Amino acid sequence: MAELATIARPYAEALFRVAKSQDLAAWANLVAEMGQVAVHSDVKALAHNPAVSQQQVADTFLALLKSPQAANAEAKNFVATLVDNGRLVALPEIAEQFQVLKNAQEGAADAEITSAFEMTEAQVKDLIATLEKKFGRKLNPSVTVDNSLIGGVRVVVGDEVFDTSVRAKLQELHAALAA
Repeated sequence: MAELATIARPYAEALFRVAKSQDLAAWANLVAEMGQVAVHSDVKALAHNPAVSQQQVADTFLALLKSPQAANAEAKNFVATLVDNGRLVALPEIAEQFQVLKNAQEGAADAEITSAFEMTEAQVKDLIATLEKKFGRKLNPSVTVDNSLIGGVRVVVGDEVFDTSVRAKLQELHAALAA
């Protein structure tokens, strides 16, 4: 949704400037948590309830956050501004854009790793070390399991896909035989 991305960008950039001047890692955790809380259906219903004041929405939202950074005056002001402008629903997009800015600052990228089987921590470390050499930057991995891959892994870094799964190989074989 381009409109939501356009709305979220100035908020993410402003929040990133504040985070850079303080503790970027703590702010990144807080913003990610805010994005997760904001997508909850009860939070959305609360934000759109005309019987609830904006102050009550902001206070309730802040109370739902577990991060100690949420007690920060800047965090409270940020949430209050979002609520006042009816932009609480933009928080997941703000969190996503904040992460992109953080990665750019650190010269890193997010890597979504999907494996056919549960991977050990050592296997993830080895895979990340290999992928960091391939992509030429530090990677922040998130690992999920998808049995439909049959075997192997599928890695998505930005708009690049590295798919060594058995399912992908079978699809390639099927396409070659069908041609």
